[in-house]
Formats: sequence, C-alpha cells, structure tokens
Amino acid sequence: MLKTGILNPNINSLLSRVRHTNTLIIADRNFPFWPQIETVDISLTDDVPRVLDVLRAIRTNFNVGSAFMAEEFRETNNPEICLQFEWALKGATLTFEPHIEFKKRAPFAIGLIRTGDTTQFANVVLESA
Repeated sequence: MLKTGILNPNINSLLSRVRHTNTLIIADRNFPFWPQIETVDISLTDDVPRVLDVLRAIRTNFNVGSAFMAEEFRETNNPEICLQFEWALKGATLTFEPHIEFKKRAPFAIGLIRTGDTTQFANVVLESA
C-alpha cells in the first residue's frame, strides 16, 4: 500500500506512461474535453483541487523540461498567482502563448488531469525532460 506521493492510481498510471518529450496537461475545470486524450478527472468542488496542488504534487517525481501556458493567464490573474506558478515550474522553461495556440497542443498530450480550479486560464502543458 502506498503511503506517500501520488496516491491516485489513475494519475500514477498516467504519469508512468509519459516518456521523454511527451506532454501532460493539468487543466482547470473549464478546459475542453478531448475524447482522444485519457482524462483523469479529480475535480471535487470549486478550487478543490487546484492546478497548483497537482503541479506541486507531481513535480517531486516528474521531470519537467518545458511548460506552456496561455498568455491570457498573466493578463487576467494577479501577480501573486502568476509568481506561484512560476515558482512551481522553477527549473523548467516556461513559455506563454495565445490561448488558441495553447489549446492546439492538447491533441498530442499523453493525458490530461482535470481539476476543480476556477482560476482563469490556469492550464499548463508539461513536456517531460
């Protein structure tokens, strides 16, 4: 029985299948559904859990080389939340791009973890190193 780390078996399974340069999406509750992408939905209520909660949890055992977020994230959220994301992604190359371009990355992801986050544009594509 697992005692620490990621306890959710579906997330563990998904993470174990991400290889070098594959991508994984951690998304807010409003991110579109992509039928061709395995989705692990862990949304419970508004903001439970948040994208940052999942990001921080998986970073302990997931090597992120690059991360992508929508430019609109920085435009619609306060500087404090932006810094929290930058800190959680420390060591990875973080690229901001228009949301319409960001969503074009989705079909190529190994999987998507959907949260209950209500933070606007709080979606991140992680590319494994």
